[in-house]
Amino acid sequence: MTRGKTLRGLVLVMGYACVAIGLFHVLLGNAAIPGAGSAGPTIDSLGRFFGAIFAGYGLAWLWAARQSPIPATAVRWLAGVFLLGAIGRLLSLAVHGWPHWFQVALTVIELVLPPLFFWLANAEEGAQERAGR
Repeated sequence: MTRGKTLRGLVLVMGYACVAIGLFHVLLGNAAIPGAGSAGPTIDSLGRFFGAIFAGYGLAWLWAARQSPIPATAVRWLAGVFLLGAIGRLLSLAVHGWPHWFQVALTVIELVLPPLFFWLANAEEGAQERAGR
């Protein structure tokens, strides 16, 4: 599989996953967060709001996937936002301690994927430039 196909596949998966996760949080509120079922109405409202934002973030990934070539700048920005989320989780861990194990697993994913996206970001643009020479 070429780097361009890998990039396109990962961008699509990221987009669909973020939209699905975001909508899951909008629909279920606190029930969507392991260990937060009794967090109360304020956290439920916040979680549903951020779920909608996350769904929109997923739509941005899907927009990028529909471009030809996939814009490297968009991939880098979107991956950077994802990495910022991981940094936020690490700050929470430092201040409040270990969260539910599932949140730890998500943190690992959020730390591993951005460098991969940064590496693959210009795969399609670079291939088009090389083909045009």
